[in-house]
Amino acid sequence: MQAIIAALTCAVFVVLSLWHIYWALGGRVAYLIALPVKDGKPLFRPSALGTFVVGLALMAFAGLVAVNAGLLSTLGAPTWLRWVGAVLALALLGRAIGDFRYVGLFKRFGGEPFARLDTRVFSPLCLLLAAGVAATVWQG
Repeated sequence: MQAIIAALTCAVFVVLSLWHIYWALGGRVAYLIALPVKDGKPLFRPSALGTFVVGLALMAFAGLVAVNAGLLSTLGAPTWLRWVGAVLALALLGRAIGDFRYVGLFKRFGGEPFARLDTRVFSPLCLLLAAGVAATVWQG
């Protein structure tokens, strides 16, 4: 069961990675609804390089999960990789909880398309990813 959870977690990270790389290379499908807004304007405008780096980080997270779960043939995950996985799980949990203003399950401003998607998709996905990453950390 843990291998299935790890494989699904990896797959989600890979899809998210490729989506960010698509945006970094100029793709615009769903770009604006992926940004929190205030008064109808995005709170920030990520650069192409920054978005590409996020895409690479998401791919690295997929690799981390695969190594920690034993899906990649290594001599076993070193202890420090398990700690990195635990930190990642906590970071994803923090993203799901949010900043209590514009992102997360406890946001105050919720009328924009991003806010609705964040409540229905993005934050719950972060919770599921946190659980998936945690499952690979403690599978041992």
